Amino acid sequence: MIEVFTDVICPFCYVAQARVRRVAAEYGVSVRWSLLEIHPETPAEGMPLEALGYPPAVWAELTEQARRLAEEEGLPYRERTFTTRSRDALVLLEAAKGLGAEAFERLQEAVMRAYFAEGRNIGRRGELAAVAREAGMREALLTTAWDDADVQARLAATRRRAGRLGVAGTPTVFVGGRRLVGAVPVRQYREAVAAARRA
Repeated sequence: MIEVFTDVICPFCYVAQARVRRVAAEYGVSVRWSLLEIHPETPAEGMPLEALGYPPAVWAELTEQARRLAEEEGLPYRERTFTTRSRDALVLLEAAKGLGAEAFERLQEAVMRAYFAEGRNIGRRGELAAVAREAGMREALLTTAWDDADVQARLAATRRRAGRLGVAGTPTVFVGGRRLVGAVPVRQYREAVAAARRA
């Protein structure tokens, strides 16, 4: 099994998600998507990217790297001027796990595409609900997920697990005993899966 610590507002997770899915399909292995909020301090309405505190040159370099990697994967990507809070999106995604892997992955892809390719503010519940409906999510999920104590408990457990494992950022991928941080080349995911199978 592959475990991926990921957040829907992380551009490198957008790339890693596509790469991990490809490798998982090639090798017939399952993926555990561990949802981890990387910027809980961000207000729901969002904020300018400058407020994240990166020096302009560093942010420009990160943005260009993310754009190039997305392009390599054939993923649509547009420059953004804002960041947003991912908490409600992660709640919805955690709840969607109960609908099965296909529904979860469809929603995950839709949310990330909405944010990275369409520039939509997925921190706003109304916008997020619209994205979920477009992805075919049941209305019942949208009305119950936000206040579901079990969903909140599972996300809290993921945060604690990330702390125990020393996960400092996303994407962080575990395959067997190997840790891969960042949107590493597909080759490295393949090598890790092959090594885990031999172990």
